[in-house]
Amino acid sequence: MLNPRLAGRYAKSLVDLAVERNQLEAVYNDMQYLQAVCKASRPFVALLKSPVIPMDKKSKALTAVTTGKISELTAAFNQLLITKNREFYLPEIIDAFIDQYNAIKGINRVRLTTASPISEELKSAIVAKLKTEASLKEVELETVVNEELIGGFVLQFNNNLVDVSIQRDLHDLKAQFEKNIYVQQIR
Repeated sequence: MLNPRLAGRYAKSLVDLAVERNQLEAVYNDMQYLQAVCKASRPFVALLKSPVIPMDKKSKALTAVTTGKISELTAAFNQLLITKNREFYLPEIIDAFIDQYNAIKGINRVRLTTASPISEELKSAIVAKLKTEASLKEVELETVVNEELIGGFVLQFNNNLVDVSIQRDLHDLKAQFEKNIYVQQIR
């Protein structure tokens, strides 16, 4: 069960506390580490979300994964989540924290989906074009390869979608043939 409101509130409190203690960068690095762990290990996330596993075992597992790799503030926050029975929402809280951090720093996350891998030169050119055309100050580019696009690309940023893929063109063409506006309908 997703709860973005709860995740946003917990992330906001962690951001505020990290800013107050001048540890925002350290906590951000911790959140990136935890996000990587959650993405790499589905069993770890399943353990956190399981209502059957007792709180002390979840605490030990989380401590074992993070000992020596995260700051004391993040470790204390994780223990707070476990004592409040909110460890279920840890992946969501991590994403909300990173989104809030990016908003504070003015970083725009851009997702580029292409049919085949692209070169670093092309990535740099796209970032430069986004900075000038879309007035984005900082750009964090994420590239994804999806062979179903056939060609072209899909660019997503700030609730904008630029889809110039061959897959979309073929879909539009199919819709035109199904509608067939060029032939009179017989009555």
